[in-house]
Amino acid sequence: MKRNVDINEISDGRLYSSGDMVKADCRDCEGCSACCRGMGSSIILDPMDIWRFSQGIKQDFTALMSAGIIELGIVDGMILPNLKMDSGTDVCPFLDENGRCSVHGCRPGLCRLFPLGRYYEENGFRYFIQIHECRKKDRGKVKIRKWLGIPDLKSYERYILRWHDFLNECEAALETLDEEKRRILTLYVLRSFYETAYMAADDHGFYEAFDARMGQVREKLGMAEKYLNDHYNTYTT
Repeated sequence: MKRNVDINEISDGRLYSSGDMVKADCRDCEGCSACCRGMGSSIILDPMDIWRFSQGIKQDFTALMSAGIIELGIVDGMILPNLKMDSGTDVCPFLDENGRCSVHGCRPGLCRLFPLGRYYEENGFRYFIQIHECRKKDRGKVKIRKWLGIPDLKSYERYILRWHDFLNECEAALETLDEEKRRILTLYVLRSFYETAYMAADDHGFYEAFDARMGQVREKLGMAEKYLNDHYNTYTT
């Protein structure tokens, strides 16, 4: 989801790499679950998030939809899933009675990232700290890679950039298509990357399956890769 704001108004004005220290450590969010409440449809899920749920709570895309845990929405023209807040309490479906995340080990990428954000540039992205989002005032310093808690962060960042670039290209393509072809494109992307399960046992297997699927989808859509593979392999810090 794109935010058309001045980054200096929502951050400390600095951009960080994954090896930098930032004041993001919320100290286990003790006594606070504000970021798990009232988030509307803003917790957009990427394909790896759905795969993580399938591994962690044994529910695939179809099961998550049927259970009302996720819903579909339009994001920059594309049909993408997001966490669905409880209709009665407006809280995340995974927030337990003690105000703790019940799926912390397989929580979505945006939840791992918070209170950080990503600032995309021509050849990659860097991180920034959102100064108005987290209510904890006594946050400690922590390395970004430790805060994210993602094994093989370089491969994950490569995946995030590749997915971001693909969605941007799809968004641009939508502007040239009529309504019926837009529907076909958006549904094809949804089915290819979300509804069709990834038969992977670990993160490495997911990245391999995603890369193969991305190649197949691009070939089907006639969309050449924006960058050569070495770009995605080497841009990260």
